[in-house]
Amino acid sequence: MASVVWRPGVERPFAFHIMSSKQPVRSQLFLFDVKTNHAAASMHPQSEEERLANDAGKSDSRIVPQQRTDRVRETKLGNASGGKAAKLSRDPSRTHPQLRAGTDVISRLIRISERAERHPEEAFNNLFSMLDVTLLRHAFHKLERGKAPGVDGQTWEQYEANLESNLEDLATRLHRQSYRPHPSLRREIPKGNGKTRPLGIACVEDKLVQRAVVMILERIYEKDFYAFSFGFRPGKSCHDALSVLGTDIATKKVNWISDADIKGFFDNVCHEQLIELVQQRVSDPRMLWLIQRFLKAGVMIDNRRHDTDDGVAQGSVLSPLLANVYLHYVLDQWFVRDVQPRLSGESHIVRYADDFICWFEREDDARRFLEVLKKRLARFSLELAEDKSQLIRFGRFAERDSKRYGNGGRPGVFDFLGFTHYCGHSRSGKFKLKRKTATKKLRAKYLALKDWLRHNLTQPITEVWRTLNRKLCGHYQYYGINDNWPYLVKYRQAAKRFAYRWICRRSQKGRISRKTFAQYLARNPLAEPRRLTDLIARGRQLAATMNR
Repeated sequence: MASVVWRPGVERPFAFHIMSSKQPVRSQLFLFDVKTNHAAASMHPQSEEERLANDAGKSDSRIVPQQRTDRVRETKLGNASGGKAAKLSRDPSRTHPQLRAGTDVISRLIRISERAERHPEEAFNNLFSMLDVTLLRHAFHKLERGKAPGVDGQTWEQYEANLESNLEDLATRLHRQSYRPHPSLRREIPKGNGKTRPLGIACVEDKLVQRAVVMILERIYEKDFYAFSFGFRPGKSCHDALSVLGTDIATKKVNWISDADIKGFFDNVCHEQLIELVQQRVSDPRMLWLIQRFLKAGVMIDNRRHDTDDGVAQGSVLSPLLANVYLHYVLDQWFVRDVQPRLSGESHIVRYADDFICWFEREDDARRFLEVLKKRLARFSLELAEDKSQLIRFGRFAERDSKRYGNGGRPGVFDFLGFTHYCGHSRSGKFKLKRKTATKKLRAKYLALKDWLRHNLTQPITEVWRTLNRKLCGHYQYYGINDNWPYLVKYRQAAKRFAYRWICRRSQKGRISRKTFAQYLARNPLAEPRRLTDLIARGRQLAATMNR
């Protein structure tokens, strides 16, 4: 009878699938005869109880590598010689099952990215099979906690209480195609112009599935999207878009800016055309079925369900990716493949979601583009907002050309991503693109801050003060860029005035004095802006890495 021992000098192996194996895996092994090897003879064969314990997922008994016979005579094991006993090193392959599962999910997603890059014209036809419990669990832990619940009232914590059973049931319903998304809960978010923006709040389970779908599709489309598309993409931000636009205006032949706006883009996306565009890279019928389910899930307004025949819900996890796919084919790819080759001068585009800026060297190219753009958008059920679209003279020579050709000698200005862009000069007198907080955005921030203080009139002052400082720091983090320091100070002064009125209203003794308020500010100061983000240096770095 032979016994199994480890080969000396070989690291203890353990297969990744050992938890699901019926027998313990023993790779890299060889046999010793009992008669010729005393160390092997001392190892008793595994009993039936030990085998069942291993099948149940319990740890194996300690296995020590076979020592060479000549070393046995010279060295004693354990603590017999008075020294410290030798400790077994932990096998790095024996990681926690969830960590191994997470690694497996990432490796599968990486393979999709690699295939999408190698085959840019290929459509993927077997993506739905990736929606298993492992991926769903990984997607669940990527969801943000503390968000408002959907129509079912279930929170993230409540879903997590029975996570494994919920995921098993969800995966079963998905692959049986019996899964039905809930309608999103409609909430109206006020905008700076007095209007409201509809926001859809999905259920936790629907967010989970959407996150898993995004994790898969994102691996494909991130290889297709152009470098000048910045909205809702991993590793890209509004500051990146502003930096690239600023570098273009400062270094390229920019004479004209097309500031165009799509009217109600998220509400007018055509579902049928969107699916046709998605099919260029995704041919899996079950994945397309799932996307259509989300598009047709409907919305709940005043406890009544309404069908959604067009549009993608703002606030949804899946909507930003679908919107980017739609505009990638409708605008980005069309601009690069069809528009730019037909222009006589230089041109470029910078897009963040549905907000985009196009610049041109020649005026006739810019005007032709605006005319063709209207027809292009109309083909995909979209419309250009005429009252928000303009063609302005801009760039290094805009001031000179404005004096020469009219417009009162002043170049135009345009708003993009919350900033007003205007032509200015550096200290040395050279042209410099400058930015300041857009007036309508600043007013909206004032109104939002006053409304928040009004609704927290009875909250503890320490808690409100702490949250107010966080809001100020968030404002500084986004709007704290080159040339915008005065508007940061202006916003802080406004917050200081609003806080003083708020304290006076909550005081039972009436209005408090300015001196008392100043003493309180000395003990509890409001956050101040400290540093600015250098978009100029950031733009140079991005321009060097962008593959245009």
